[in-house]
Amino acid sequence: MNALYAAAKQISDFMAERNWQFAIIGGMAVQRWGEPRQTLDVDLTLLTGFGNEEEYIAVLLDSFASRLPDAADFAAQNRVLLLAAENGAPIDVSLGGLPFEERLVQRASLFAFSPECELLTCSAEDLIVLKAFAGRPRDWLDVESIVNRQDSIDWKTVLEEIQPLAEAKDAPETVARLEGLATQ
Repeated sequence: MNALYAAAKQISDFMAERNWQFAIIGGMAVQRWGEPRQTLDVDLTLLTGFGNEEEYIAVLLDSFASRLPDAADFAAQNRVLLLAAENGAPIDVSLGGLPFEERLVQRASLFAFSPECELLTCSAEDLIVLKAFAGRPRDWLDVESIVNRQDSIDWKTVLEEIQPLAEAKDAPETVARLEGLATQ
């Protein structure tokens, strides 16, 4: 098993043992839904809600190495905990609490990346929303690769989910760009 799969399995198993709600997102999810590409870390969303983050952060820091000396403070301020797996592979844990993140986790499904590595990943639709919201050039390439590889994208869900996020970011161009992809 390659290092990223091993890291993803380690953190996923850890969270599943605690009945925590989570889903793999980012580059690993792109490997499932879009054009496979190299990714350097494991990204996931962990539902912590708002006000309970410190409990999750403490448990994770007791079991995983931190990539920052002030990881708990950084995570509390930025809602991202930067960890390393046993093998040193980077793991970025987004501390989720928004209604969209709750729905993302509810819609997640298992995918076998290899015979010994089955992981809970977000849906193609939720990955499109995450990537469009991030809005970097690499993210838009990922969105296009997902659109090109998936025959049946639920555009209604994508557009319903991106609308309030784009409004909060004051980025109406994000919605317009996705609407354009939906009509291709």
